[in-house]
Amino acid sequence: MAPLTLESIGFLWLPLLPLVAVTAAAMVVLLVGVRVAPEHSAGLGRLSLAGLAIALVFAVALVGHSGCAFSGAIAIDNFAAYFEIAIIITAAASILLSIEYAREHALAGAEYYSLILFATLGMMLMATAGDLIIIFLGLEVMSISVYALAGMARREARSSEAALKYFLLGAFSTGFLLYGIALVYGATGAIRLDAIHAALSAGAASNPLLMLGLGMLLVGFGFKIAAVPFHSWAPDVYQGAPTPVTAFMAVGVKLAAFAAFVRLFMVALEPLGPQWSWVLWVLAALTMTAGNLTALVQTNIKRMLAYSAIAHAGYILVGMTANDSAAGGAILYYLIAYGLTNLGAFGVVIALERRGSAGQLISDYRGLSTSEPALAAAMAVFMLSLIGVPPLAGFVGKFYLFSAAVERQLVGLVIIAVLNSVVSAYYYLYVIVAMYMEEGAPAVARLAARPALVAAIALAAIGTILFGVYPEPPMSAAASAFASARGPAARAMSSLP
Repeated sequence: MAPLTLESIGFLWLPLLPLVAVTAAAMVVLLVGVRVAPEHSAGLGRLSLAGLAIALVFAVALVGHSGCAFSGAIAIDNFAAYFEIAIIITAAASILLSIEYAREHALAGAEYYSLILFATLGMMLMATAGDLIIIFLGLEVMSISVYALAGMARREARSSEAALKYFLLGAFSTGFLLYGIALVYGATGAIRLDAIHAALSAGAASNPLLMLGLGMLLVGFGFKIAAVPFHSWAPDVYQGAPTPVTAFMAVGVKLAAFAAFVRLFMVALEPLGPQWSWVLWVLAALTMTAGNLTALVQTNIKRMLAYSAIAHAGYILVGMTANDSAAGGAILYYLIAYGLTNLGAFGVVIALERRGSAGQLISDYRGLSTSEPALAAAMAVFMLSLIGVPPLAGFVGKFYLFSAAVERQLVGLVIIAVLNSVVSAYYYLYVIVAMYMEEGAPAVARLAARPALVAAIALAAIGTILFGVYPEPPMSAAASAFASARGPAARAMSSLP
């Protein structure tokens, strides 16, 4: 297909249409919802889904095109389209999880749904960024929205505490990221990612400012992906935030952060691979090990899933350490598999949760197979996928990641990852044991009155199974997406207007 240029599309704003659709939906929801009481906010959720559906159509329309817009600030390639589609679907799933939850917990509907959409806008900006400034802009739009979302349960002290911790630590890490961007610009004289790559290939890699900037960028991204030792915020924030927001953070924020992280390090800074890959080796080993070992002693399922998310960030860092095309495709596939599984798992948590923290202890899942067999079966699928049991999506994702790392002679790191997967089986299986082999008070999920929640859980379960049984289509899309960012089309961006 011919490259997408301003002349061929005849309309400067076409690459921005997915972003514009999400922005317009957020503003419409905010304006329409001003006079809507929280108990009648379900319509705002449906309106948000309509806006995301329009954005999804525009994002799909950009698949197969390559180029840039606005002097390289926005990248147009399969990598951007892949993450835009994934982020939009994640936001839609989070809204499905929220429709009944927001009404039951009296969350302010207009603010709640508009903040989800604005956070989605920031995530999409990070995924489509062609320069460092757009990455930073997208990060701030996303972060400020998520800070507010974490504190949306205003009557609960734990939610306010989560928002404050996230804000303070997030602001601190943003400073590192901004200083890193400034130092990279000072060393290369460029903010466009393709120009940075060209400058490094021409000899700018010897500038000492670059190494300092590289370290600061790693700190900033390390916080957003909750890598050890920048992970301390995640368990408290995941536990204190409203559960649909926790699901949105666990999946959406990771998608956006890794989209920018991968494009910046594995594409723009690829000539510096030997300088940063050993740091990621250490971060991956520490993140996997600390996340899994700490998850072993958790009794609250949201905290357990928080430490699980930390461990899975470590697995993804294994792929980044490998730093080749096979690893890039595996990372993109793994992010989708991880997202499906976690959205579904948090959906089950929402189904059993009641006001306050009731329903969040793993002990609350005892006997669930008797009272809610379908819910227990779905949760078992999600837990087994997180372990990496075939033929589920989590197994296929780990297989691709670890295979790519072995091909790059990272055998020691893969052994650590496999041992961590074995350790993780204990706390994931404990949930299954509680549901199927222990007796407890009958859980009441009231699923008949929560069709949106049921739909989200069912779709996540079906996706987790199908992506494991038929991994070729999503893996081909992931490989094509990474190739479009790293291949000749990405290098040609500097010659486009």
